[in-house]
Amino acid sequence: MEYRMVIMYVEIGCFVTSLCGWILVCSTLPTEYWTFSEVNSIVLTTSNYYSNLWRDCISDTTGVSDCKDYPSMLALPVYLHALRALAVCAVITGFFGGVLTLIGMKCTKIGGTEITNARVTFSGGITYLVSGFCGMITYSWWANRVITQFVDPNFKAQKFELGAAVFIGWGGSILLISGGMVLTYFSGKEGLPKSSSKGRRRPASYATVRTRRTYMRPPSSSRVTLVPPLYYPDGRSQTTRGTRRSTPIENRDTFV
Repeated sequence: MEYRMVIMYVEIGCFVTSLCGWILVCSTLPTEYWTFSEVNSIVLTTSNYYSNLWRDCISDTTGVSDCKDYPSMLALPVYLHALRALAVCAVITGFFGGVLTLIGMKCTKIGGTEITNARVTFSGGITYLVSGFCGMITYSWWANRVITQFVDPNFKAQKFELGAAVFIGWGGSILLISGGMVLTYFSGKEGLPKSSSKGRRRPASYATVRTRRTYMRPPSSSRVTLVPPLYYPDGRSQTTRGTRRSTPIENRDTFV
């Protein structure tokens, strides 16, 4: 199997995994079962209290239930505003992550060149990671507050326990993070420019043997000194040539 086919199947698997995680995260927002508490009364009825980021609900064994939104938005505590913002960011970034991944995958052939598609897929993987971390922070923060109030002996108000929506949100966030990490790794390996690990090579300053394939680097100065050859084509050496040049002078001295 070719490497391109393997990458294509990996991208499809990561996309499906991240899409399932995003759906799970979205399904927890309208659900009231983030926290629950059960209160038994003297009469044979039991009241159940549920709450989430948006409203409080109550139901009893007779089947009657009622939900009430939080009365004032400005009167809410700061942590609840932060949790709402993180939950909405998780949904929005997960949506755009799916769009970018769908455009950049190799099987769709929508983007352009291979490098462009890889970079678009890398952006989608990063967006999936942001969505997963936003969801993980939201559910972990909520769970930490509920558990802290439950185990605190000085907390006199009604105590709640973790609901099913928190565990579903944790599962969806893990799927988003897992799919985004694998997608980012493979697409980044292909689309991002690779920085050479080796340093800049030092150019050779000399050559040991003169051959046709050997390059001798000229000296640092721009001036080149021409050296006469050691041997001439006719077999004369440089020393012989110098001797023959001095011969007329010897003859002239003799003449004088």
